[in-house]
Amino acid sequence: MRAFIINKYREPLREADIAEPIVGDRDVLVRVEAAGLNQLDDKIRAGEFKQVLPYKLPLVLGHDLAGTVIRTGSKVRDFKPGDEVYARPSTDRIGTFAQRIAVAEDDLALKPATASMEEAGSLPLVALTAWQALVEQGNVQPGQKVLIHAGAGGVGSIAIQLAKYLGATVATTASGSNADFVRGLGADIVIDYRNQDFEQLLTGYDLALDSIGGENLEKSLRILKPGGKAIGISGPPDPAFARKAGLNPVLRLAVAVLSGKVRRQVRKLGVSYEFLFMRASGDQLRRISALVDAGVLRPVVGEVFDFNHTPQALESLGKGGIRGKAVITIAG
Repeated sequence: MRAFIINKYREPLREADIAEPIVGDRDVLVRVEAAGLNQLDDKIRAGEFKQVLPYKLPLVLGHDLAGTVIRTGSKVRDFKPGDEVYARPSTDRIGTFAQRIAVAEDDLALKPATASMEEAGSLPLVALTAWQALVEQGNVQPGQKVLIHAGAGGVGSIAIQLAKYLGATVATTASGSNADFVRGLGADIVIDYRNQDFEQLLTGYDLALDSIGGENLEKSLRILKPGGKAIGISGPPDPAFARKAGLNPVLRLAVAVLSGKVRRQVRKLGVSYEFLFMRASGDQLRRISALVDAGVLRPVVGEVFDFNHTPQALESLGKGGIRGKAVITIAG
């Protein structure tokens, strides 16, 4: 089986022959037909998460997939060969930059019937991130005000649509050239981050979804109303995440130090901050499929690459300029 791997020296992705996936009793073997590209893949390749996510190298990257079921484990009941499915495999079982992958049944869902393989392959990580930020942790209610950064990006383009569906007034940051695009997704207020300062234009927000971190997160805290919440997907991790992830005491202390400035600001402002590292969930993907088929959510695929060009595709993420998600297509 062909796949793209990073080796122990963390060199650029290279194509290699690897062993066929082992299919457990509750696993589903999927022929991958499309795989979304995420900044997370390149960050793992660069070793940014090696303390928090101690992957063993060599490693096949890839966190999104859409494809067709080849066979199922003996205890699988909800899927059968020929089903068209999509998933974000659990953190310890990533590897969608490959021709086939074994996925836990609980992480898998039938893909939206109205979506192409490329569209379905673009969705899992970003749609689950948006769902867990806005529905689970944010508990967004009708009439609330929500700020979503980087609205033309992968997470942002889905989060805008979901927040609007939940009844929120949505503000977003984007380049001027993407203003009409994000308005078309449902954004009520568009701030050109190149020429405008969102902190000077927004106030009294219930929730901010920050995908940038640093000063951008600190400014996002200041536009919240008392009791408002910021959810960060770029960092810094917070102590609650460290506990949930089961990090050792030394790493917990490091996380506490890294998030100290933000937590002090949160206390001063009377708001809250939570870090989100999304988790796999087939149940949530089934809900997302229903929203896509109902026309509530529209996948946004900005560019499609052939499997043979996976290294170049991953490099392209750092250059920016892609609306929504980039996807690789895989045959065989």
